[in-house]
Amino acid sequence: MDRDTVEPSVETMPGPRAEKWADYHHQFSAPSTYVYDFVWDTSAPATGPFCTDVDGNVLLDFTSHVAAAPLGYNNPTLREKLDEFDLPDPTKIAGQDFYVSSDWPPEDSDQPGPTELMDRLTDLTSHYDMDTVFLSNSGAEAVENAIKICYTRGGHRGVTTEGAFHGRTLGALSLNRSKTVHRKGYPEIPGVISIPYPSTDEAYEQRWQTDGPGGNVLADKLHPKRGVIDADELAYVILEPVQGEGGYRPAHPEFARDLEALRERYDLAVIADEIQSGMGRTGKMWGVDHLDLTPDVITSAKGLRVGATISRSDVFPEETGRISSTWGAGDLLASFQGALTIDIIQEQNLLENVQARGRQLRETVVDANLPGVTDVRGPGLMIGVEFDEKERREAVVKAALERGLLTLGCGHRTVRLLPPLDVTEREIDIAVDLFEAAAEAADRSVSTAATDGGQ
Repeated sequence: MDRDTVEPSVETMPGPRAEKWADYHHQFSAPSTYVYDFVWDTSAPATGPFCTDVDGNVLLDFTSHVAAAPLGYNNPTLREKLDEFDLPDPTKIAGQDFYVSSDWPPEDSDQPGPTELMDRLTDLTSHYDMDTVFLSNSGAEAVENAIKICYTRGGHRGVTTEGAFHGRTLGALSLNRSKTVHRKGYPEIPGVISIPYPSTDEAYEQRWQTDGPGGNVLADKLHPKRGVIDADELAYVILEPVQGEGGYRPAHPEFARDLEALRERYDLAVIADEIQSGMGRTGKMWGVDHLDLTPDVITSAKGLRVGATISRSDVFPEETGRISSTWGAGDLLASFQGALTIDIIQEQNLLENVQARGRQLRETVVDANLPGVTDVRGPGLMIGVEFDEKERREAVVKAALERGLLTLGCGHRTVRLLPPLDVTEREIDIAVDLFEAAAEAADRSVSTAATDGGQ
């Protein structure tokens, strides 16, 4: 497959093999959030954003596996390094109990593992004075450990934001405010309160700012004379710099400045959840880098290939065993991939590409003037296209799939577009052409449904 010339090619989507594979899969799989019957054929050609399914359809993947594949398929630099890697058995060890080495000296290893990955992460967060990392298995675990280390500093309350999504484990789940289905019927951590997450000027002025003693919702709650929460009881404020499941909404810059002022006034701990927005996705290494907000903890996963809770040594508890995870610091292969992903982003100047191609993607979608689109937003290659109704959004996702473009929904009416960080100008143009055709087809189907429903 030649990345410079390949184009999407779809006969039937889903094809008969994909349908059969999905039926086989669901004989054993618990119900979950499968979007459609796309079955990637790992033995078939794939490169960059292009992949092949089990029916031989060639698709353009603008999901990057929900940002978990930041370099797309079979990145040649990463593949070359992986091919050189003489994998041991086991590839997972009890990484909180044992160390692992594959090369010498550890500071200059050709086969970086967990230790070298943590070294790279402290470099990437040094502008926030972070010097300590705890590795785990997933984004949810990274968040769990973030709130745990904040609780150890004191306080029993936490602040989350409306529209937030922070994971599926019970602690992280207690912070979610995006969809009812995530939390209903499950027990929650007590003491978690919600505040608005303004993304637009209107939301900032009408839902965040107040006439109260503090001037905004959280400042009012924490006001020493007229508030309802003692600031000393507050362990953390957690937010996504760009909400993912909540609709690809970037935080309003003044909202972030207000949080920074509260952080300084009350010595609050701020957790930046970078599970989806980190690792260069927004055009900077971390989404919070776009904001005038200083995080005390950063959580990462997905594109990092492992979970990571990053902070300062004075935030982490000194007692051994307070936080632990059997596999987190012992996944040799995932740590290797994560370290190399960081190297490739830096050595190939992919942040510049993300910024340029992100502008191209936003501008071309806006210029296309697609039917039903009410907003196109997001920094870098974390783009949300919002439609006027959920039914239209769903029809667009389906029509795009039928034309060979993989997309995903988020929020209530938004399609998210997440091409790999090295996406090319040509690939953006192809994707927007397919997306435009899908939006027009969806418009016809929505219009027909409305006409039939009115008869």
